[in-house]
Amino acid sequence: MRGALGAYLVVGAVHVLAQLLGHRPTADLTQLLVMPLLAVALLAGTSTPRPRLVRWVLLGLLFSWLGDSVPRLLAGDAAFLAMVGCFLLAQLVYAGAFWPLRERSVLRRPVVLLPYLAAAIAIILLCAPRAGILLPAIVVYAGAIVVMAVLATGLGRLGGIGAAVFVLSDALIALNAFGVLTLPAHGAWVMVTYLAAQLMLVLAVLQQDQVGARD
Repeated sequence: MRGALGAYLVVGAVHVLAQLLGHRPTADLTQLLVMPLLAVALLAGTSTPRPRLVRWVLLGLLFSWLGDSVPRLLAGDAAFLAMVGCFLLAQLVYAGAFWPLRERSVLRRPVVLLPYLAAAIAIILLCAPRAGILLPAIVVYAGAIVVMAVLATGLGRLGGIGAAVFVLSDALIALNAFGVLTLPAHGAWVMVTYLAAQLMLVLAVLQQDQVGARD
C-alpha cells in the first residue's frame, strides 16, 4: 500500500509540475496514471472479502479515471460534457458509498448543513449567467457533489475535509469554464485540490476499513 501511495504522490507531483511548465505530453500521461495508482493503494490496504464501502469507492475511482481520460478523445462541448458526466457518476457512487455512514455525518446537525447549501447555491448563481442550456447540468452536479460532501463527513474529519476540497476543485473547474474566475496557473490549482481530495477520501476509507476489521 505504501508503495502505491508513494507512487501516487510522485506521479501527482510530476503532473502538477508538468501543468505549471506547460508540458502537455507529461501532464496527459501522468493524469491517466493517478487514479489507477490510488485504486491499487486501496486494494493493497484492504483484504478480501472487501466491504461495500471499499468496493463502491473503487467504482468511484473508476468513474473518476474515466473523467480524466474520456474527454481527451473528444473536443469542445462534447469533451466538457463527457467530463461532467463521468464525474457526476463518480460523485453519485461516492454518495452511495457513504450513505450507510449518514448517522455519523452532519446530516444530524442541520445548522452545519448551511455552508454546504450555500456553496451549492453560490456555484449555481455564479455560473448561471453564462451557462445557457448547461444550467440544469450545473444544478444537478452541484447538488450531487454537495450531497457527497455532506455524507463524507460520516467518515470522520479526514473524509469531510477531503470531500470539501473536492467541492473546491470542481468549483474551480466550473468557474473557469463559465468565465467567472481564472486563477494564475488555474489548471495546476484544480489538479492539486483534486489529487489531495481523492487521496484524503481514500485514506479515510482505509481508516474506516481498519476500524471495521477491529470490531
